[in-house]
Amino acid sequence: MGMFPSDSEARQAIVETGRRMYMKNFVAANDGNISCKVGEDVIWVTPTGVSKGFMSGDDLVKMRLDGTVITPGSAAPSSEIKMHLRVYKENPEIMGITHAHPPAATAFAVAGLPLDKMIYPEAIVNLGVVPCVSYATPGSSGVAEAVAPYCRDYNALLLANHGALTWGRSVMEAYFRMESLEHYASILINIGRIGGARELSGEQAEELIKIRDKMK
Repeated sequence: MGMFPSDSEARQAIVETGRRMYMKNFVAANDGNISCKVGEDVIWVTPTGVSKGFMSGDDLVKMRLDGTVITPGSAAPSSEIKMHLRVYKENPEIMGITHAHPPAATAFAVAGLPLDKMIYPEAIVNLGVVPCVSYATPGSSGVAEAVAPYCRDYNALLLANHGALTWGRSVMEAYFRMESLEHYASILINIGRIGGARELSGEQAEELIKIRDKMK
């Protein structure tokens, strides 16, 4: 199958994404997790308790979608692994997943608010509506259950009182959606400070949704 990245490509993409995530302040300390699919049933994932800004390929864990570890890393797989495994099972087209706590997007998550304002073309094209899914204890199977219904129709989610989750056809696409999400949330917070926004008309939003559909 030519569609999957090699082990070395996947590891490199995860390490680079972790570095960017940390540099962008999307994670603090050891927060966040990243995974990449390398076969129908095989992923690489970040270990628990390691800063995403300072990982090497040797830190990462290779495992099957049933949770069996193939190649151990420097620590056990991320405590959020149940969430990653469930997303891959729900939508086989997903090849990469990022989870982080970017401050503006996480503020919306803590407030329990979706990102659904039709105000910003880039967000409509890159993300679409970003729902806020109900709270479950981080690392629990409740998180996997909460995200499962959204994995086919959305590109990004806010996890109530917790953070953000994005996926894509590569780790980098998932990460760029995290960047877009945080950028959009920051703009919305600034708009709140200056007294509101003019929303795009239904017709204008439709045009942007057509563009998004062409890009798929």
